[in-house]
Parts: sequence; structure tokens; C-alpha cells
Amino acid sequence: MQELGVKLENKPWYDHAPKSVETIHECKVTILWNQQVRTDRTIPNNKPDIIIRDNKKGTRMLIDVAISGDRNVLEKEAEKLLKYKDLITEILRMRNVKGKVIPVLTGATGTISKSLRQYLSNIPGNNEIKELQKTAILGTAHILKKVLT
Repeated sequence: MQELGVKLENKPWYDHAPKSVETIHECKVTILWNQQVRTDRTIPNNKPDIIIRDNKKGTRMLIDVAISGDRNVLEKEAEKLLKYKDLITEILRMRNVKGKVIPVLTGATGTISKSLRQYLSNIPGNNEIKELQKTAILGTAHILKKVLT
């Protein structure tokens, strides 16, 4: 997120606690972390992991991140797209902006879908798939170590 002007602390990613709202005035971008979206209609799934509001470009990105079982990566990706379909439609209707849902899914042992590269290309910054895979694998190893010892 440095590309958007967000100042990152000099800590490893796993020690970083993001602010719930980060506003970058220079480029009119607001990043919302784990925030509920208010809409005119009641929509059950209205709290994606990350929302990037770019008022300069008139866009909204709803990013939902998950690590699933390796066999379920494609199913979960489709589930995330369907889950936020009503929300993105309502945002487009209310705000008259462009928007998209971006599922970022990795399997527990690093499995990815063919479309992950395309989804990541929509997110600002240097988003490397190998870093996502590494994170998923290390998290899986940590869980297994806790359970088996």
C-alpha cells in the first residue's frame, strides 16, 4: 500500500495492525479494514475484509481474503464473488461509481486459482503470489505444530 501513500511501520507484516480507516488526501483514497458498508437496503454480507475507495477515479474495490483447503480454492473463489454480488450492486446504484469484488484465495499448502494473477493485478502495489503462498504455508505449519505437539 506504499504506492497509495500509506506509511508502513518498519515491522514484519505479521506484527502490523492496520488502522480501521486510512485516508490518503493527496490521491483521494480511503482504505477501510473490516468495516461494515451502509446501504439503503438490508444486505446480509456487507463487511468485506478490505475496501479501497478511490474518489478520484470513482471506483470501489471490495477485497476478501481467505485461506481454504486446497481442494476448495475454486469453490471458495466463486463463493466470495457471489457473496458480495448484492453489495457491489447496491454500492454502484447508490454511489454511481465503478466497482468490483476481488477474492484473494490461497489453499492451505499454497494452491492458487488460475485467475488469482488477474485479481491481484487490480490491487495497487506489488502483490506477489509467492508471498501469499509462503504466508499460507507458514500459517498451516504453525497450526499443525500447535495441534500435533
